[in-house]
Amino acid sequence: MIKEKDLLEAIAECQGVRNPNAVTCRNLAAFYTIYDHLYGNVEAKAANETAVAQPEEDSIVKQYGESEFLKRIAGMDEKDAWLLMDELMMTLQVLDSKLYNQVLNRI
Repeated sequence: MIKEKDLLEAIAECQGVRNPNAVTCRNLAAFYTIYDHLYGNVEAKAANETAVAQPEEDSIVKQYGESEFLKRIAGMDEKDAWLLMDELMMTLQVLDSKLYNQVLNRI
C-alpha cells in the first residue's frame, strides 16, 4: 500500500518545482487523486478536524518570542502548529536534504 507520508512527499516535490511542465502537473494531479482516494481530501479533512476539535487551554501555543513566526503561531492549537512544522520539514527534506538533516541533528 502507498503510505500517506510518501504521497505527501511526492506532492511537496511537485509543488517545489520552480518551472513546472505538463509532466509535473500530471504527476501532481495523479498524486492528489491517489491521496484523496486513499486518505480523503486534505483540505476537507483539515477543515473537519478544526471544526470538531476545539483546542483546550493548555494546548494553545503561547508567545515565546518576537520573531514573525513565533508571533503568528501564538494562539494556535499545538497540534495544528506541529502539523504545520511537519509539513515544512517534509518539504525541506525534498528541497534541501542537507539542511533537513542538520535540523534533525540539532533536535
